[in-house]
Amino acid sequence: MIIKPAQTKSTRGKELVQQLLVRIQEADTGCSNIVREILATVRAEGDEALLKYIRKFDAPDFQLSQLKVTQDEFDRAHTQVDEPFKETLSLAVERLQFFHEQQLEKSWTITRDDGVITGRLVRPVAAAGLYVPGGQGGRTPLVSSVLMNGIPAGIAGVDRRIMVTPPNEKGEVHPALLVAASEIGIDEVYKVGSAWAIGALAYGTQTIPRVDVIVGPGNQYVAEAKQQVAGIVGLDMIAGPSEVLVIADHSARPAYIAADMLAQAEHDPQALAMLVTTRQEIAEGVVSELERQLKELSRSDIAAEALKSRGVILIAEDTEEAIDLANEIAAEHLELMLENSDSWLNAIKHAGAIFLGDYSPEAAGDYLAGPNHVLPTMGTARFSSALGVETFLKKSSIISYSKAALLEDGPHIMALANLEGLSAHAKSVEIRMKKIED
Repeated sequence: MIIKPAQTKSTRGKELVQQLLVRIQEADTGCSNIVREILATVRAEGDEALLKYIRKFDAPDFQLSQLKVTQDEFDRAHTQVDEPFKETLSLAVERLQFFHEQQLEKSWTITRDDGVITGRLVRPVAAAGLYVPGGQGGRTPLVSSVLMNGIPAGIAGVDRRIMVTPPNEKGEVHPALLVAASEIGIDEVYKVGSAWAIGALAYGTQTIPRVDVIVGPGNQYVAEAKQQVAGIVGLDMIAGPSEVLVIADHSARPAYIAADMLAQAEHDPQALAMLVTTRQEIAEGVVSELERQLKELSRSDIAAEALKSRGVILIAEDTEEAIDLANEIAAEHLELMLENSDSWLNAIKHAGAIFLGDYSPEAAGDYLAGPNHVLPTMGTARFSSALGVETFLKKSSIISYSKAALLEDGPHIMALANLEGLSAHAKSVEIRMKKIED
């Protein structure tokens, strides 16, 4: 049996739940040390360090002159993809653009009766680094990552969107990635990946400019590099393995549940596919479907490993208990395959993205629905959100006092400052008040 279902109240069920609640995965010491050395080398040597790593891990004959994608490469890419791809790409861009436009925040001010003006000034960062994974050496171009990273940055108004992605062994980038970048207005793409790409974006090199925010998924070395440069630059999040939690009652279809669990499991051997159902027969049906559908997948070995090592099927007493578990687990993707699933939406407190009903597969959210698929994992949906336009915005407070308003508020400001032992703060108000009164 690929996954053995367990009752939530059983000893094994309680152990499984506890494991899910503490599933943060720390990078191993070896990875941390390797990444620290890579970042230090990139910071010290710039382009030469990038060239060394690219030649060692990606393209043996790579030249620095190839680092930046040229206009000729962009033009050639448009001739190398077919029209059906271009049509699908246009539709995805349209859907994502419309959804993310709703997220744009505006600056605002309020004026009190005494003339004091306060407010918030919303401005984009100047430059954003968009990391796009290589996708099996460029054989499976992750077009959706280009769109999910680049579109919200563009809507935010970021002047420079710097895309980085590993080259294949010939020193090339898959044409589908370049067409996608071009379609959303990104014309600055560099052929560099892994931890050294994160270092280049964080510190800048002779060729690659330093950015203010770095976004995008990657392997453990990318995630560790992002963590080590946090504070030097802003980040979207430190992402862990992809995960899905399906909550299912008697109305759910085992074939659909299994298909969605497999869709997560095929990502990575560490991917986490979870089911909490109220029915034993649903659990058993899903196990049968998993074993049947696995045989049909191109990445069946990866999916099987993920399910065997990390897959979880729990049987809850009722839907209320299942929902409570969902809120504790705070999954990246949460699917509610329940009768009248929308009636349970308000009960959900923590989830990266919520999919309602039998006909809302997680894959729709990955590609075409509109919301961003860069989501919090490992339970961090308790306090963080999907990548969005706000990821690329910063806010400045606005304060403007009149003479009369400072006279009115001054004594209160001074009282609080003196209470905290900050006499210079108090005097900065007092000197103005004396001048006004004179």
